[in-house]
Amino acid sequence: MERERQLLQRVVAVAALVPAAGGLYGVLFGAAGIAGAPVGVSVDSHFRYLSGLLLGIGILFWSTVPAIEERTRLFRFLTLVVVLGGLGRLLGLWLTGVPSATMLGALAIELVVTPLLCLWQTRVANLARERGGVAAPSRDA
Repeated sequence: MERERQLLQRVVAVAALVPAAGGLYGVLFGAAGIAGAPVGVSVDSHFRYLSGLLLGIGILFWSTVPAIEERTRLFRFLTLVVVLGGLGRLLGLWLTGVPSATMLGALAIELVVTPLLCLWQTRVANLARERGGVAAPSRDA
């Protein structure tokens, strides 16, 4: 059980680099950093705002790592946020066409990898609870 918990912690810590780095990049370089061309000020402002949210998602996923078996509620909430974003991206794919390979990779992370990590976190939390390692289902604030 402890070995699985530690492996999950490592995987989540590494996986959280994706939204944290992507968000930080977007905050620093704006939409032009991805588009490669100038965009309108309002589009850039909105892009930087959403990038800040993405950075926050990565930081919050990192915050679950130390006591990952106790952070089920927060982990599920973050997963919901990521999946909703992925569904928005999927709708965009249907409405406007296939984006770059980078965006398709992000879509796979949003709709496949993150839900799988959430299921794994639930498994680890349940194992910890069964072994008496966690007093309550979640200590999330």
